[in-house]
Amino acid sequence: MTTSTEMRILDKLTEIKIELDYIKKNIPNTDMFLTTEEKELLEQSYKNEKEGKLVSSKNLRKQLGI
Repeated sequence: MTTSTEMRILDKLTEIKIELDYIKKNIPNTDMFLTTEEKELLEQSYKNEKEGKLVSSKNLRKQLGI
């Protein structure tokens, strides 16, 4: 390989490393996303809230006598 070719390869590798570092910093955290089960539970919770089926923690403690 010529020195010129080696320099182009090193330059390209440097560009790739910079891009990879950017991707690592900006990749979404997988914990941010809900599983199918979690989505269903969340939707059920919204439904229960709309229907007035939820009990506040304060009222629950009162009902349990604690």
